[in-house]
Amino acid sequence: MAGLRLGPLLRHVDWETGTGATVWIEADRACEAEVRCADGAGGAARTWRIAGHHYALIPVTGLRPGAETAYRVLLDGEQVWPLPDSPFPDSTIRTPTPRHPATGEASATGEALATGEAPTAGEASTAGEAPGAPATVRVAFGSCRWAARPADSSPDPIGPDALGALAHTLAHTPGAERPDVLVLLGDQIYADETSEATRRWLAARRDVKQPPWEQVADYEEYTRLYDESWLDPEVRWLLSTVPSCMIFDDHDVIDDWNTSEAWLRRMRATPWWRERILSGLMSYWVYQHLGNLSPAELAADPLYAAVREAPDGTEPLREFAARADADPTYARWSYRRDFGRVRLLMVDTRAARVLTEGERAMVAEPELAWLREQALDGADGYATEGSAGPYDHLLIGTSLPWLLPHFVHDVEAWNAAVCGGARGPRWARLGEDLRRRGDLEHWAAFPESFEALTELIAKVGGGPSAPATISVLSGDVHHAYIAEPDWSRWPQPPDSRVRQLTCSPVHNRTYASIRLGFRFGWSRAGRRLGRAFARHGRVTPSRLDWSRTGGPWFGNQLMTLTLRGRAARLRLDQARPDPSGGGARLVTALETDGL
Repeated sequence: MAGLRLGPLLRHVDWETGTGATVWIEADRACEAEVRCADGAGGAARTWRIAGHHYALIPVTGLRPGAETAYRVLLDGEQVWPLPDSPFPDSTIRTPTPRHPATGEASATGEALATGEAPTAGEASTAGEAPGAPATVRVAFGSCRWAARPADSSPDPIGPDALGALAHTLAHTPGAERPDVLVLLGDQIYADETSEATRRWLAARRDVKQPPWEQVADYEEYTRLYDESWLDPEVRWLLSTVPSCMIFDDHDVIDDWNTSEAWLRRMRATPWWRERILSGLMSYWVYQHLGNLSPAELAADPLYAAVREAPDGTEPLREFAARADADPTYARWSYRRDFGRVRLLMVDTRAARVLTEGERAMVAEPELAWLREQALDGADGYATEGSAGPYDHLLIGTSLPWLLPHFVHDVEAWNAAVCGGARGPRWARLGEDLRRRGDLEHWAAFPESFEALTELIAKVGGGPSAPATISVLSGDVHHAYIAEPDWSRWPQPPDSRVRQLTCSPVHNRTYASIRLGFRFGWSRAGRRLGRAFARHGRVTPSRLDWSRTGGPWFGNQLMTLTLRGRAARLRLDQARPDPSGGGARLVTALETDGL
């Protein structure tokens, strides 16, 4: 009998029709995987094989728009989910009500409304809304989740997991607001910082005194990290019932991944790097990337077809990973998701980099062109006076913040200049050493890319078709904050409200040095010192200025944007131990009335 090794993960839910979804699973052998919903909807798919592991991404069709339905997972006809004696509610799929594309108002043509049936209990935020009502979309986001917890019952030394706390809240609090999507902005796993349990497992498998020591080395070891991360009971249930979007950051492969040309050259000279990078990209494609795509995108993907049709898809996937590593323009890991009149553009800021000194870019030109195209797609059709644009809110998901503390921004811009030779070869060598030691590789370290993103945001935010808000969602820096641009020196300031919303970590350490460093980075003294660095590097100042309007907050945390019509509300929740002893809970540290 086939068993469920990992999952299910509810990934893509169709916001255009409200009738479809995809569910990802890993089985322990080849089998027929099936999803059956309580209302008769469902779907099935044969598993496909990568490196001895068996996966399926099951398309679910026939769902009722504007409704919620429980589902089961079966392998070869035998139920494997929900687990026996599960303490959690049934996993469900919530579907939105179809809406008019220009106004975002609920349509009476959706099946749930057309039949006149009452909504089910715990209906989705967009389900069952009356015709004419604007959609409500809740987007929870964060990054940096180190999954390992103490093996015994001792307190977690890095505090409660915010995803676990969210799961506990949703499972045990009637009426709790459930996100419509969970956006995970990088470092879903830590390939270079393994837990004690994983280190013991690695030591039993190979000699960890040899490179890459107690870091992961190959595809099989990557699967161990996903097991550790996604088999946590609370997080497993959460991912089975809240749709998710994901993108990688450096620790999904290795700290400082693609920092610079010199870094990459050094890594490629090591005997273990090639297997590490290929395994990292292969496992990311299987475990994270595929679920980001719609059924139509999957159907058009030649690699997905080749993997499914082959007796073993390892070689086609490995060849793809090798070409993607060699050429930043070969694969597109970025993607777009539309949630009614909310558009999310998830941007790859790791594998799409150009690292050659003198040509450095956070994203290669084809990737930047794609970002422009997606941000502006549909705008011309609505760009008439008094009409709405193609969306009311634009979310740009980039693991690395666009707007950093001023000191950090200026030091990274200085570092980019001296590494490029602005102060001669001696400073260039010193700058490269500092770049690697200090993780100086955010948007500010790629000044032309920073300006290009800024110009795109200003362009999208201007004119009659401008969205109400543009939010840049980021993580990475192990604290949370809100930053607001000052467009006073910009030729044509945007009409949209623009914010940098940074939330990190979901579950990780925040050392005292990080707290002190980022507090200083936002201070007036930090700003003055940063300007001195910029002058030394002969850095041309950006026309854009910005200020911190919220935070910094430290701890394990999640942000949630609630978007309704053209209004936006932001909440920051931090994970705290439950005094009643029932796990962890979320405590609201910030809630705004609007953005």
